[in-house]
Amino acid sequence: MKVIDTHSQLWTAEAIMSMPETMREGYIRVFGDNLPTLEDTVNDMDAAGVDKSVLVAIDAETVWDYRVSNELVAESVSANPDRLIGFASVDPHKGVIARKELRRAVEQDGMKGLKLLPHLTELRVNDRAMYPLYEEARDLGIPVLCHMGTQFHTGTKLKYCRPIDVDEVAVDLPDLKLIIAHFGWPWYEEALAVAHRNLNVYFNIAGWAPVRIPEFVFNFMKGPVKEKALLGSDYPLVSRQRIMAELADVDIADDVRERLYYKNALEVIPGLE
Repeated sequence: MKVIDTHSQLWTAEAIMSMPETMREGYIRVFGDNLPTLEDTVNDMDAAGVDKSVLVAIDAETVWDYRVSNELVAESVSANPDRLIGFASVDPHKGVIARKELRRAVEQDGMKGLKLLPHLTELRVNDRAMYPLYEEARDLGIPVLCHMGTQFHTGTKLKYCRPIDVDEVAVDLPDLKLIIAHFGWPWYEEALAVAHRNLNVYFNIAGWAPVRIPEFVFNFMKGPVKEKALLGSDYPLVSRQRIMAELADVDIADDVRERLYYKNALEVIPGLE
């Protein structure tokens, strides 16, 4: 069965060194000095039986001086074009410059989505300042992946990451595909309700070992949101090997598993086969 990881990080040494010192220290504290190389990423995919993985860029430069550039992600994807998929990131505080950069990243670098981090830009997803980027993404035909729920960055605020805010954007822009990352934990019931009622909203399970995912989430996957669930790792936060091993023990029907592993991703990310 084909497997597509719709959410992973580029936490190579080069990417980590581009972060502010306090964030860099936090990542090194969690992962140690043995930061994964691009080769490690591909090896983890191979060991887990994952065919393709999304790598996300990060742009929260104006508030946190935090950026993993679109160029660096695009360069990494170009080294493994059959395995990796790039999602751009632009800081909404940059206004017109952000819109132009998003278009450039998609049209020139081949990026297939937009990653936004409300807790790092300190703008809720339904803030009107976000809408020009949503309109640009819609016109480019790419999905928007929004970090939702908790995070471990010191000093950030949870209030920016409530899944209910996605509902307003989904209603206002029904032709824009939106992905709620990390199933919005701890507001997973809220996240699943938003995905359930809006045809253009999806969610992923990135950043969680399956044994830690609430049973409620899997139960909804089996029925009401079967066509909305996306596989994600947030690697290296959780290895794909662990995720796939633990998912193998989850009691879900084959059609639900196919949807989670790859079929829903094919409907959301442009250009996949």
